[in-house]
Amino acid sequence: MIEEIKSSDWFDEVREKEKVFFSEINLLLRALDRAFNPENLPVSEQNYGARNFLPELTSVRDVVLRVLGILEVIIPESKKNAFWFQKFAEQKFLSDRKRDLLRESLNKQDKPEKSLFLLYDSFINLKVIINDLLKSNTVSYTGYKNFGDILGREIRENRIFDPFRKGVDHEFDSIDNARIKDIVKSLKDRGYKREISGVFIYLFRFLRYLGHIELSSYRSISLNCAFLILVLLRSEIRSFVSYLDDLMEDVDDKGLRDVLQSVAFQFSMESKRVYAQELKDVLLRNASSQVRGRMENCHGIFRNLTEQCIVQLAHHFSPDIRGEEIFPSFETRVEQSLRLRDDVYILCRFFEIFEGSVEDGVKRKKILESLRDYMLYFESLSFRLLRYDDYEEFHRFFNEFMSITPDVFDDYGAHKMFEKAHKFRVYLETTLRLISQRSELRDKPVNEDKVRKVMQQYLPD
Repeated sequence: MIEEIKSSDWFDEVREKEKVFFSEINLLLRALDRAFNPENLPVSEQNYGARNFLPELTSVRDVVLRVLGILEVIIPESKKNAFWFQKFAEQKFLSDRKRDLLRESLNKQDKPEKSLFLLYDSFINLKVIINDLLKSNTVSYTGYKNFGDILGREIRENRIFDPFRKGVDHEFDSIDNARIKDIVKSLKDRGYKREISGVFIYLFRFLRYLGHIELSSYRSISLNCAFLILVLLRSEIRSFVSYLDDLMEDVDDKGLRDVLQSVAFQFSMESKRVYAQELKDVLLRNASSQVRGRMENCHGIFRNLTEQCIVQLAHHFSPDIRGEEIFPSFETRVEQSLRLRDDVYILCRFFEIFEGSVEDGVKRKKILESLRDYMLYFESLSFRLLRYDDYEEFHRFFNEFMSITPDVFDDYGAHKMFEKAHKFRVYLETTLRLISQRSELRDKPVNEDKVRKVMQQYLPD
């Protein structure tokens, strides 16, 4: 039975057949390792000794379960049965010396399937330990960090599945677009080609990570996997920006240097928005719908940013290239600016109408309901297009306004709320004016017909 586990060529067949699962394992093992560096966690409490790391360890537990779930799928049933029989035999029938020999044989990892079973065995044990730790409902930073050290050691000692063994793993890290590959191949200088290829590989790696985020589920395991993938991205973006900074020192082409500087700046700013605003203390929220909404926003922000930067860099080398050639659903910056301006304009109009309903209680409640519906749309699709500096003001007002109940307007709080709504409308008008001053919008007036049709969809008859 032991020989059955050791000697077979089924691993290569499984690896070829289940490429997507192997990509996800590679990603999740990276994420698990990076989750234990508190600098990667979007938490407000910096006194780690006083913080309860239960939410973070719960996320880690769910990712461990996801990895185990994938391993259960990719290991053939007969091999799993043989593995479990061997485990039973070890405990019941073998001497300590024979158990030592079996473990020694597995730890050699002289065949890839041994690395697979070693990972499987390790994660089964880690699952039991982490479930026991979570029973206490309080996890200290020391306990969290020590568990991370053990988990990280298991990952890094695995010869096949250690995701950090190679700087660039060509099995997973590649430029996943024929047009971009052609651009890189056209570069003459070999060193220059290698560096620019590295930039594109980073960007396509980010898209691979984002592609493994499950956005259609409210299940905690999906949300926690998404959270840890975004934690990994924070670490990866730091490395990417550092890579760009080093690269810019050796680039003589001012145009290219400006593009690389722009890419580095954009990633730095959007990272602040995601980790200091959208994801900050997100695991402390009780409503899964709110957590899912934040994950969707972060996913949209990073996917849009990454695609924009790929097109921007490609355009430097091939000015005739269009975003739709690389990404079918690509939205240009002009299109995004138009959409943001129209949405802010409509929101401003809604608040004008809302302020005009101050004396009519029945009408006011209907308009409030319509306004909130539009704000939900704006929050889910337009927030990610706001500048970092504007986001905080929008977020603060939306949170407060969406929490009020219609009966508030029947008592002394009505005047104060209308006053805040008016101040926010003034802020919207200023924001709208600044958006309209963007160079790509100066000769493009607001489409009033479109605005009217959208408002008719929301406003009561």
